Amino acid sequence: MQRKIAVVGTGYVGLTTGACLARLGHHVVCADIDTEKVARLRAGQVDILEPGLADLVKRGLADGNLEFVVGAANAVAADTEVLFLCVPTPMGADGAADLRAVESVLAEVRGILPAGCAVATKSTVPVGTADRLQYMVDVPIVSNPEFLREGSAVGDFLNPDRIVVGSADRAAAQKVGDLYSALEAPTLVLDAPSAEMVKYAANCFLAVKLSYVNAIAQLCDRVGADVQAVTEGMGYDPRIGRSFLKPGPGWGGSCLPKDTTALMHVADSVGLDFGLLRSAIEQNAHQQADVLDRIRQACDGTVRGARIGVLGLAFKAGTNDLRDSPAIRIAEALIGEGAEVTAHDPAITGEMPGMRLVDDPYEAVKGAIAVVVLTEWPEFRTLDWTKVAELMDGFTVVDTRNLLDGDELAHAGLTWQAIGRPVESPGHRLR
Repeated sequence: MQRKIAVVGTGYVGLTTGACLARLGHHVVCADIDTEKVARLRAGQVDILEPGLADLVKRGLADGNLEFVVGAANAVAADTEVLFLCVPTPMGADGAADLRAVESVLAEVRGILPAGCAVATKSTVPVGTADRLQYMVDVPIVSNPEFLREGSAVGDFLNPDRIVVGSADRAAAQKVGDLYSALEAPTLVLDAPSAEMVKYAANCFLAVKLSYVNAIAQLCDRVGADVQAVTEGMGYDPRIGRSFLKPGPGWGGSCLPKDTTALMHVADSVGLDFGLLRSAIEQNAHQQADVLDRIRQACDGTVRGARIGVLGLAFKAGTNDLRDSPAIRIAEALIGEGAEVTAHDPAITGEMPGMRLVDDPYEAVKGAIAVVVLTEWPEFRTLDWTKVAELMDGFTVVDTRNLLDGDELAHAGLTWQAIGRPVESPGHRLR
């Protein structure tokens, strides 16, 4: 059954939500405050790099199930049944989520929401937000957290592990849950605080898991074990699983950094010493410091005046998202220490402060003392590493993603510095 839906916010979550709900047959009106962005979306132009999303937007526009308007109030009609809030909730100065955008939208629409409508929060919000917002409107507030991974968001939405909805009004929660009935996924109808906590608990668990495997990788470096073999052995255990067992330069992106900080703020506010999560955050910072130290060692102890070639700036492959990217943080740290950074990312164009951004990966490595792989783009694996060796002034490749073939680099005369992986490297080459 087709439902009339409004979605406020056309960022990563909002646009995916709107386009996918339209794909399920609902009539969706998406609102944003950016006039130029709305004009582009009306023309079927999608700025977000996400497989399948642009096609869904064009399909929704063509069949009339998807519209774009300027301003939240213009998305609400007399027959709107659910209003989704998909606006930013960035980390505030005190570490808590900043809810001003959420509250601003509710203030704009509260006088025009029809009876029988429900407001659903897709934005990640602290536990207790639904209760806090309820006083602002006369319709039920429902928590409906998203579990979308950048690079596979459309697939995640249309093939979900579970649907989570929560509200003090069970009928309203069920109404929101029913929007996804065609997906045949397990639907959990909870109280609002529990639904809000699910998102934080899940994301923070993943952050802890990543920090753990990064620490294991560092330990492997010191004892001569191979983290790839270790995590393969771990992954067969169904209690652990194979996901989020790849070491890297530290975790980042639009969710994990702010969600871990926000949950720490919640714990502190109720007097809980959440030492495990605090340690995971500290380990993440330590991982980035370790990567920087590896780069310094490749440059004889200091990067000042050294040309460094950086491959990858997005926080993960398959996206053009630079928000809280560990690659950006490491590149900025190198620049701060006096390095000359030349970078290439297949999805990033334009200008980046303090560095030279180039369209060709071979241009990025030309004259470099060291090359650093910071994003796991598969095209980096298939570079001509003999050509790279000829273009470089040094011979060390710091592979923070364990993406490359160490034997291939060794054959090219390059030293491969991976994370938690022992390798026999020549350490020199003839010029």
